[in-house]
Amino acid sequence: MFYEPLGEGRYRSTVHTTGPWSKLTQHLGPPSALLAREMERLPASAPMMIARVTVEILGPVPVAELSVSAAVERPGRSVELLSAELSAGGKVAARARAWRIIRSDTSAVAADADEPLAPPSAGRVMTRPDSWGPGYLDVMEWRSLAGSLAEQGPATVWARQTMPLVGEEEPSGLQRLLTVADSGNGVSGLLDPHKWLFINSDLTVHLYRQPVGEWIALDAATAIGPDGIGVAASVLHDLTGPVGRGAQALLVRPQG
Repeated sequence: MFYEPLGEGRYRSTVHTTGPWSKLTQHLGPPSALLAREMERLPASAPMMIARVTVEILGPVPVAELSVSAAVERPGRSVELLSAELSAGGKVAARARAWRIIRSDTSAVAADADEPLAPPSAGRVMTRPDSWGPGYLDVMEWRSLAGSLAEQGPATVWARQTMPLVGEEEPSGLQRLLTVADSGNGVSGLLDPHKWLFINSDLTVHLYRQPVGEWIALDAATAIGPDGIGVAASVLHDLTGPVGRGAQALLVRPQG
């Protein structure tokens, strides 16, 4: 598991949350999913679906005990604004907001904006580069259709988490997607991560249908401007096709 539940909104982070650059801090995939889980648990008066999630990263998330809370910030019959907060040691490390929209039957006019991908079985096994630290990357199963963590440039990769997010609980489709979506800038990086920083300050995901199944794909590319700012953008897929898009704002500068 990524997190052991302790009750009353508290969770013990396991070593599997650890990011590739420090054994003390987490990859932001699991915390993003944990924030979404808390918002999904908020009662709704009608069948609704989260259509957009934005996670604001306020600082490193330590591999430690976390507290998570959520609330309906703006209730509504058709559209609601949700919010959530994640803290460690009394300090807020991340906040999230989500739009939850009432469901209706639009199956007769449903249309995808992107083409489906080849399945994970068509990809090659992708493993963690030796110079990257263990943790999160090792408990995700990766299949690359194009590019990889060790290659610079755009990438199309499938990923599947091999353990639950919380305890023995089955993760929701949204939780599985957010566990993966924060890897967009990592798989599509244009620069040597040992020489350059390209850190995301946020993650925004827009969805037009509920993700299903264990596998999530990132069709990702990064753009870098002349002023130390970049954007990593991903088309997000499950095994039945595209489900939405993700984006991350990047701070780009030389290491040291």
